[in-house]
Amino acid sequence: MKKGWVLTQELLDTLLDWLDPDRERAGHKYETIRLRLIKIFTSRGCPEAEELADETINRVASKLSEIIDKWEGDPALYFFKVAQYVLAEWRPKVNKRELKKDPVVMPIDTEGNEDTPEYECLLHCLKVLRISERTLVVDYYEHQGHAKIKQHQQMATALGIAINALRIRACRIRRTLRQCVQECVAARKQRNEFNM
Repeated sequence: MKKGWVLTQELLDTLLDWLDPDRERAGHKYETIRLRLIKIFTSRGCPEAEELADETINRVASKLSEIIDKWEGDPALYFFKVAQYVLAEWRPKVNKRELKKDPVVMPIDTEGNEDTPEYECLLHCLKVLRISERTLVVDYYEHQGHAKIKQHQQMATALGIAINALRIRACRIRRTLRQCVQECVAARKQRNEFNM
């Protein structure tokens, strides 16, 4: 979005009309969406959750002319999708330095050694995942003990799913990640043998 872009009253009115023809219900929906966005960003550890929620709303408003006639279903879902992109831009990129700083976020065992092919492949495979999957799996394995339980509860609430459904999603992504790492390590070994 362009710097200096401002949500005008006209665009805000259009946004509210899109949420509901009744202005009072539209205002209630707007506040509910904004609060849910703040909860989502807060559960992801964003200290500026309110600003990111407003940024998400502004982005949706700026795209209204393109989506308003095409979108089917609950408009709130569009806000939550845009929030994933805002979060991805906010979140520091998963890179080697950050994983060294906090090795607990490792969703698969690399035996604590950052110089192994497994570690390098893990970094590669994390980048290959969709942003939403990468965010979920890194957040899911970020904490230990009681903090881990609390984090899982917050994630499930933010996603609107049960803890068991969250666990299943994380396990599926971890399985995909493990397979990617194994294939990457095998390919590296094969390349190294070929180059000898």
